[in-house]
Amino acid sequence: MSIENIAKRLVELCREGKFEQAQDELYSKDAESTEPQGTPQAGTVKGIDAIKQKGKQFQEGTEAVHSLTVGEPTVAGNWFSIPMTMDITMKQYGRMTMTEICVYHVKDGKVDKELFFYDAG
Repeated sequence: MSIENIAKRLVELCREGKFEQAQDELYSKDAESTEPQGTPQAGTVKGIDAIKQKGKQFQEGTEAVHSLTVGEPTVAGNWFSIPMTMDITMKQYGRMTMTEICVYHVKDGKVDKELFFYDAG
């Protein structure tokens, strides 16, 4: 699958809220996920199981998702980025709008890195 097709499929699944399905289909088993410093999930986790666990922790801390907007991907070589905005209510923090740039690296036809950029607080 081309990087463009991987990016389009990821956008499609994210728009449907099917994040774990996207990971199952598109990620390598050794993928890495990095959150920005100063955030509750700051740092890097390695391996698909750790990425899925991070997602479950996020879901468990989420009271409600009011809206989710996923933009179109921009592809550059083996990288692509996607803008994403969530209007969510977190159990610990209340309602907030979270706007981020999600950056992905593809190697051997699978996402092997995801990096998220957003302001904390």
